[in-house]
Amino acid sequence: MSRGTLTPGVTGPTSTPAEAPATGGRRALPARAATLLQRQGALVALIAVCIFGFARYASFATPENLLNVVRQNSMLGLVALGMTFVILTGGIDLSVGALLAVAGVVAARLSGSGAVAAVAAGVGAATLLGFINGVLIARVRLQPFIVTLAMMIAARGAVLAATGEESVRIDRATTGLTWLGRGEIGPIPVPILLFLLAYALGWVVLRYTGFGRYVYAVGDSEDAARLLGLKVDRVLIGTYALSGALAGLAGVVLAARLGAGQPVAGTGWELDAIAAVVVGGTLLTGGLGGAGATLVGVLLLGVIFNLFNLEGTITPWWQWILRGAFLLGVVVVQGRLQRGPERE
Repeated sequence: MSRGTLTPGVTGPTSTPAEAPATGGRRALPARAATLLQRQGALVALIAVCIFGFARYASFATPENLLNVVRQNSMLGLVALGMTFVILTGGIDLSVGALLAVAGVVAARLSGSGAVAAVAAGVGAATLLGFINGVLIARVRLQPFIVTLAMMIAARGAVLAATGEESVRIDRATTGLTWLGRGEIGPIPVPILLFLLAYALGWVVLRYTGFGRYVYAVGDSEDAARLLGLKVDRVLIGTYALSGALAGLAGVVLAARLGAGQPVAGTGWELDAIAAVVVGGTLLTGGLGGAGATLVGVLLLGVIFNLFNLEGTITPWWQWILRGAFLLGVVVVQGRLQRGPERE
């Protein structure tokens, strides 16, 4: 048969090349949109919510309000950053709220010894407790949920007993400590600068260091990471100690802002931190996500709650209901987007 002859029932050579790319391109658009939502869905939502805020509330776009949103969420952001490292390994840390309270009370108690000693003692105490979490999880092989739940209960009880359930005032002469919570560098509050610096360092660690690669490897498959010769126990201990350290720093900054270490500080923050991490796009199963995603998640939740307050008609109880519904919706959407590529 010659090259120019067409056989009945067989599509001609001119029709297939012209139609296939167009069809393939149309089919690729939903897949690309799903990929964009999966990777940048929180950022898209943040932009949309901000546009809504700009359009509806005149006070939303003021520098005072925007700085206040970031400052109010900067301490939670530090806790969420530590939680990000833990969740990336496939773990969970329910003790961060209690460790925050421990750090704030320790710093307040030692504030008379100077700002450096107070900060070091507060962060150090929380880091030590986080280290204990890591040892029990990595070496004793206990479940992260149980270990950190027990630490949450024990640490909260210990700090309540040590203070008699009362706040511990910071020494007024220790201005260097209060500066961490109330000071400013130029127009930017110090808590915001600490928040941004911590996320910049966290992003660099996860993206460019061996420890960051090991964190992702453990989250992908702990057994495979062990077979590859990675020091999985060290990675797990390091992530929980880091989570404790960042919770401790948040506790010190919060105490400095309030002027006192409060034994009830941080109650429920572990759930808010987990929510920020999940909303940002980090999977609870580990191995996917990062510091940048959590930063967007923290800001998204902060902006949404700020809009609730600006609306003025949403009661605190309904705010809790809406927060829960929003988090559930995010998890459902993430799950469907994650299963989509697998089905294809």
